[in-house]
Amino acid sequence: MTTVAIFGAAGSMGTRAWRALKERPGYELLLVEAGDAGPAKLRERGLEPADSHEAAARADVVLLAVPDALLAGIAANVVPHMRSGAMAMCLDPAAPYAGILPRRDDISYFVTHPTHPPLFGDETDPDARRDFFGSGLAKQSIVSALMQGSEDDYAQGEAIARDLFGPILRSHRVTVEQMALLEPALSETVAATCVTVIREAMDEAVRRGVPPEAARDFLLGHVRIELAIVFGELDWQFSVGAKRAIEEARGVLFRPDWRRVFDPEELRASVERIAGVRCEPAP
Repeated sequence: MTTVAIFGAAGSMGTRAWRALKERPGYELLLVEAGDAGPAKLRERGLEPADSHEAAARADVVLLAVPDALLAGIAANVVPHMRSGAMAMCLDPAAPYAGILPRRDDISYFVTHPTHPPLFGDETDPDARRDFFGSGLAKQSIVSALMQGSEDDYAQGEAIARDLFGPILRSHRVTVEQMALLEPALSETVAATCVTVIREAMDEAVRRGVPPEAARDFLLGHVRIELAIVFGELDWQFSVGAKRAIEEARGVLFRPDWRRVFDPEELRASVERIAGVRCEPAP
């Protein structure tokens, strides 16, 4: 039996965590919330909140399912009470990458994050096809990093991550630094920004007179096939005219040095804004 203390158990990620693990054999769950609203929300669901320090001391694994901006303060209050040999698990790389987790040589630190179900998946069930986040219906992959600990610790952390985010398509092992390149740099700084601009472009076409339903159907259909071409899902090429339009638009839409968002100093600045803390200097 593995005792998992879920901090932030009434929040969206914490709720997802205990709902996933309670369906799996071999787990004892301790649900922790702070203040008045969180524990009250747990009790409304028929769940009894656990004392923070007692849960930290009992747990084999402390799962920090809390917002990035709060993680540093919560970890500083929780980690000192963990028993030797236990694991602290984070669900986002921002705080670990920032170097703000409390230093303890006698515990392990494991970081994991879901990729969410792929755009080009093979789900046939209608509900699974609408499972965009990966809430247990559609297959998704995970990325995991062992920040501190042994190979046995990695195996334990990955097994829990599989139970948290399953069904699993693939499990990828990366470093904390590589995970930070994936998020925020790749998935948020670049991809989410580009997707937001795409939506704003559709709205602009509508503002200029295109019927909204026509603009949406036309754009999403073209985005799908364009992504299929660019990512090799389709053996096809853009037309000569499309290639010319892409090259001409690059200088209008993007700065020539946009790739600097992946540079260490830019990445640290981004993480500092997300986590609300100053990154520790890189060793």
